[in-house]
Amino acid sequence: MRARTAALHIGGLLILGILGGGTARAEPPGILLLAHGGSAEWNAHVSNLARQVDGTAPTEVAFGMATRATIQAALDRLGARGVHRVVAVPLFVSSWSSVITSTAYLLGVRADAPPELALYARMSHSPASGGASRHDDHGAADAETPVRTTIPVRMAPALNDHPIVAEILTSRARSISRNPADEAVVLVAHGPTADAENRRWQSDMASLAEQMSRAAPFASIDSLTLRDDAPKAIRDRATAELRALVTKRLGEGRRVLIVPLLVSFGGIERGLRQRLEGLVYVMPHAALVPDDRLVAWVLAMANER
Repeated sequence: MRARTAALHIGGLLILGILGGGTARAEPPGILLLAHGGSAEWNAHVSNLARQVDGTAPTEVAFGMATRATIQAALDRLGARGVHRVVAVPLFVSSWSSVITSTAYLLGVRADAPPELALYARMSHSPASGGASRHDDHGAADAETPVRTTIPVRMAPALNDHPIVAEILTSRARSISRNPADEAVVLVAHGPTADAENRRWQSDMASLAEQMSRAAPFASIDSLTLRDDAPKAIRDRATAELRALVTKRLGEGRRVLIVPLLVSFGGIERGLRQRLEGLVYVMPHAALVPDDRLVAWVLAMANER
């Protein structure tokens, strides 16, 4: 019996699913939603997103930064729900980070363990692990070894420069806009430590800026990273670049809109405000989360081949 294709429209995104003969839909994959643990409010936003996605495909959340304990527990819950394959979807701004490569190793989809995994393993056993479990069932030594599962696992990309991300960022800019033709948008992200990874972040941010420029007639859209975890000299240079850019746009007579490329507010935006002290700008009241359009993004990642 021949298979046929069904189309599902969610948030303006077309998601294709393969259906068997008749009306039976192919079994969806289990979704392992990976998210940085944080405040109770932040964790609630992520859990709400997972509940919405769960209406279409079995979904479990693993909070933490490459935290084996929570990843193993979430995979076990998916297995108990009868899934036969899993897609891990990182709710992180960028794929270009040691958190993502460390998680890929723990999931068994990367052969080599990044050196940073040892740091994340120590963090996962700390009381300050931000929403992650403090102790692995198999002991601290196992925090650096891949999880145990018989279920095939695939890992999807992070948010990167996905069109839904550009759509949300455009909405955030529009929420504080008065007259786009006279306004300069500045996309600002946390950014990685390594220069090579930073170049890939900047490439994705340039792509997002281009997509936003096609959707809204702002006078300009620039992007840069803050390099918050890099050595002081690199952080200071990033701050100087940010201040110089905002000063330049103000000198052109533009109203400056600072749009953070963050999954959620929760501290980084306060440091951003400190870096911009004395300059005139406006900033939206929300980052990417909460936003129901992310349901479509998660499902799109799970359905990619």
